[in-house]
Amino acid sequence: MEQYAHALAEFVRVHQAWAAPIVFVLAFGESLAFISLLVPAWGALVGIGALIGASGISFYPVWIAGGLGAALGDWVSYWFGFRYKERVAQMWPLSRYPDLLPKGEGFVRKWGVPSIFIGRFFGPLRASVPLAAGIFEMPYWSFQVANFVSALVWSAALLLFGDVIAKLMEWIWRLV
Repeated sequence: MEQYAHALAEFVRVHQAWAAPIVFVLAFGESLAFISLLVPAWGALVGIGALIGASGISFYPVWIAGGLGAALGDWVSYWFGFRYKERVAQMWPLSRYPDLLPKGEGFVRKWGVPSIFIGRFFGPLRASVPLAAGIFEMPYWSFQVANFVSALVWSAALLLFGDVIAKLMEWIWRLV
């Protein structure tokens, strides 16, 4: 996976105009139920964030693209859970991870709407919480508000984390 993240970051470094569309797709995949289990994209997002300050890529379009991609991924996951309910647990790849959906359900039942915001920042919960919210019919507009706000915060956090790491590394290299 590290090679994948590095290759994407290198592509974005060379083809900066593709930064926002690539971040949109990565954030969408990272937040979409089923897909996020197969292709974790957060490393590539942090790597692209590292390029923002170093290469002059504009932060705002990439940030908005990441937020919208993540929100759309959760929206689709919520809809899928709402539409297919408990049948989702028998579908691949969730059928290979039988404890993932019950964890998401417990989290949504315990924390309610804040679970959408909290779950966005915790690996496997990122995609299972919106799915569980749909299955258990969390109110649509409550879900969407938490979804879009958390997606924008999550996108900014990953991209800025990458930017901070890049600046820290640059500072260390100057000392050496």
